[in-house]
Amino acid sequence: MVVLGHVDHGKTKLLDTIRKTKIAEGESGGITQHIGAYQAEVAGKTITFLDTPGHEAFTAIRSRGAKVADIAILVVAADESVKPQTKEAIRIIKEEKIPFIVALNKIDKEGTNIQKVKQDLATEEVLVEDWGGTVPVIEISAKEGRNIDALLDMILLVAELEELDEDLSSPAEGIVIESNLDKRRGYVATVLVKKGVLNIGDWIVVGTVVGKIKSMEDFMGKAIVQAEPSQPVLITGWPTAPNIGKEFVVALDKDDASRIAGENINLDPLFAFFKGSIETGDEGKTFLNLVFKSDVSSSLEAIEASLKSVKSQEVGYRVISYDIGNISEADVKTAVAGKGPSSAKASAGTQVIGFRVGVEDSAKKIAEKEGVKISNFDIIYELIEYVRQEMGEMLGAEIKKNPLGKLKVLAVFKKDSRAQIFGGKVMSGKVARGVMGDVVRNGSIIVSGKIGQLQHNKEDMLEVKEGLEAGIRFDSVGKDFAEVKVGDILEIYEEEKIKRSI
Repeated sequence: MVVLGHVDHGKTKLLDTIRKTKIAEGESGGITQHIGAYQAEVAGKTITFLDTPGHEAFTAIRSRGAKVADIAILVVAADESVKPQTKEAIRIIKEEKIPFIVALNKIDKEGTNIQKVKQDLATEEVLVEDWGGTVPVIEISAKEGRNIDALLDMILLVAELEELDEDLSSPAEGIVIESNLDKRRGYVATVLVKKGVLNIGDWIVVGTVVGKIKSMEDFMGKAIVQAEPSQPVLITGWPTAPNIGKEFVVALDKDDASRIAGENINLDPLFAFFKGSIETGDEGKTFLNLVFKSDVSSSLEAIEASLKSVKSQEVGYRVISYDIGNISEADVKTAVAGKGPSSAKASAGTQVIGFRVGVEDSAKKIAEKEGVKISNFDIIYELIEYVRQEMGEMLGAEIKKNPLGKLKVLAVFKKDSRAQIFGGKVMSGKVARGVMGDVVRNGSIIVSGKIGQLQHNKEDMLEVKEGLEAGIRFDSVGKDFAEVKVGDILEIYEEEKIKRSI
């Protein structure tokens, strides 16, 4: 059972109410950051729930959650109706062809409009039963615990109609829900068993990662010796973190496991985007190199998805390394040595960015010595915004011309490779010392420069206003310094540097 819906529509609160535990409090930014798997006993039967974050950064996590579920609950807040992540959840459910139930939450709040929600759902081609469709709908209040039993009964009814059976005969198979590095136990992974029975001591293969199960825990943290279909279980005994979203199989022995892993050697990596390759058309860009460290794999996946929205024609970023665990001395050394493909135009240096991780003291010392910037974040949007700002710093400032006045050239006195001296009459506005000017002839700019000296009646002036004559030393700002002629118009302006952003 997977729980889907828009952020803050009450998915985690619903699970809290079902399990009579509190897990929603204390989350940074008020969002569930990772997939959780939980079980509940209902009428002598066990229902496994997958909680998926509603935040838009976790699209891939929600999609993966749907793929491993037999039934979905679409949570929609009765006071807000259909929102962007609601539509996305509907798309995922339809693509995976999963039977689902609509849970209209927050019916305890004032101003709810149940019929409007049903109408909005119909617009998304979701017809609930009382609108002539086949999708069951239960009106609930997760906060007050209202109609939760009716929802659980409906889950069992849908499961019965779908004839969902357990397969205990075949070797255990399933999918990796989460993986991370535990300081005490090493690499751990939460898996969901799809069929077969998983036992301590089994050789387990995920892609090219081979592990031997040392211990297992259920969702409550209780040690167990075997896990059956639809049961989420935390496993230790991994040499490295298995990729989330990947299927696992149990092998007969170590040799069989090695053989299976060998056959999987060419599997595409989960984080293909994190390979750091230069795409066609990127050859001329300047790149910000990044080393990422995160608490769990799904955070890396969410960062990957969110970074795709940061785009620029002039600058880019390249992830040269990523892993889970605290920021170490090795990560800083990777940043120091970090160099991208030779096809890249240039690099703006490498930074180490952490998400919900610590920084080892040795890493801090070498970073300070080598001038490597380390940044750490607890909220993913702040991390993405930081990368966006750092890339923006790599962009040159936009120069805005603020017009001051115009002068008509009446006489030309001297010219060399660095400056020209001429005189004229201020036609409009004013001329000021130290500002810029474009010499225009027949509508085209002939030469640009800076007013290095300004005189009126042979006296140095800071500015000369409209109607007066002025003598000007016009300094070169470029290699090509075309000659100013009588009749040319000098358009005077101040330059304003405007910081650019992505």
